[in-house]
Amino acid sequence: MATSGGSPSPTTSSATSAASSLATLALTSNGTNPPPSWWESVTKARSAILSLSSLLPSSVASTISSLADSDRPALSLLSSSAAYGSVSLSLSSSSVSGSGSDPICHWLYDTYLSSDPDLRLIVLSFLPLISSLYLSRLPSPSSPLSGFEAVILAIYSSEVKSRGGRPLLVSVPDLSLPSLYHTPPKPAPPVNHPKSPRSPTKVKLTPPPQPSVSVLSAPLEPQIAVKSTKRASILGACFDAYYSKISLMPSCSKVDLCEVIATWAGQFCPCRFELDENQHNFDPLLSSPSPSSSIEVKLLENKPDTCSLPVDNVSKEIGALQIREGDRHCNQNEDNGSDMSVGTGTRSKAGTRVPLPWELLQPLFRILGHCLLAPLNSNDVKDAASAAIRCVYARASHELMPQAILASRSLIQLDKSARDAAKAMSMSVGAQSSTAGSNVTTPTKQRLQEVIMGSK
Repeated sequence: MATSGGSPSPTTSSATSAASSLATLALTSNGTNPPPSWWESVTKARSAILSLSSLLPSSVASTISSLADSDRPALSLLSSSAAYGSVSLSLSSSSVSGSGSDPICHWLYDTYLSSDPDLRLIVLSFLPLISSLYLSRLPSPSSPLSGFEAVILAIYSSEVKSRGGRPLLVSVPDLSLPSLYHTPPKPAPPVNHPKSPRSPTKVKLTPPPQPSVSVLSAPLEPQIAVKSTKRASILGACFDAYYSKISLMPSCSKVDLCEVIATWAGQFCPCRFELDENQHNFDPLLSSPSPSSSIEVKLLENKPDTCSLPVDNVSKEIGALQIREGDRHCNQNEDNGSDMSVGTGTRSKAGTRVPLPWELLQPLFRILGHCLLAPLNSNDVKDAASAAIRCVYARASHELMPQAILASRSLIQLDKSARDAAKAMSMSVGAQSSTAGSNVTTPTKQRLQEVIMGSK
């Protein structure tokens, strides 16, 4: 597919050549223009909104075109749930969805190559849906993917240019010190007494411990196509760009991403609730053990004596150590996502279970951490993230991924602590309000005497 005027041409030669030409254009043109002025930014945003409204059905075109009359049209489009739903529906159900001739992919690609940062946020908000549709259609060789790959490579190329060939580093302080801000005191200089025949003792100066530096993401290399060996790292870099602007992303985009992560994990068995206390009364000993298992734990017989309660407790503790092979224990109790979330989240329809290497999981964990713990997030976002992190934990536990188990387990514990703290605060506020109300409505004995004396 040839390129002209900064956008992919409708004539498609092959998916590989299309993505290659678009990525080359993104590398050469992205990020070179200076930031636009205020009026130029408003003009570009209005033009982009009117162009988008012409690509959507007439039932929603008027609603979206009216956003161009606002003072900040790009941010109005970003926060519009109607526009987000309409574009998502067109990307998912169009007959040319994801192909090189898809007009929505053209619009997303051209918009991201603009120098307006607010317009680029709109494209980033659709990254969860684009990546989900892209990965779900990979197994089908006849599915068109060049349009999705063009948008993904445009975001990746921008991230490559912004990093400038440098890796993402994180500095971990020395945990042996009393605090993060602790500096060991300098030793006092040696004192030479005149009457002492000895020479002054030499004090060995030890340098302060240096923080260890870890690599979050290796330096990125320019890519002209989404190869199978580089697919995880390319998508991981795109989600790094999403995370860098996540505080500006709308709630609908965050909820979609959490549902997509849960679907990618694909582990909706009861194991995802094993860290939740009193979430599900699920006893491993009550299920039939796998016939292929070489180790079986039998129930201890309850005898009518005074030791029945300790035997029950011991049987439950032993049941937690049961070894299950082939995941038969989880599959026979799988609920297929009918109770996926802690709150009211629902399982995403767009997407399928995919491999989750660490290059892709690492930025997804940071995004889930923000969705779980950021104070300004809505309850829908927190509930969707809570469901997603439990699915990732179950997937990591089944596939024995140590890094993912530690990260997901930590986020689950933080989520539980945050919910318990919020519940305790709401109960205390309710108790204080009820106490204050009772004090206002019920007069004290002294006040009642003053009222009686005043009436006399």
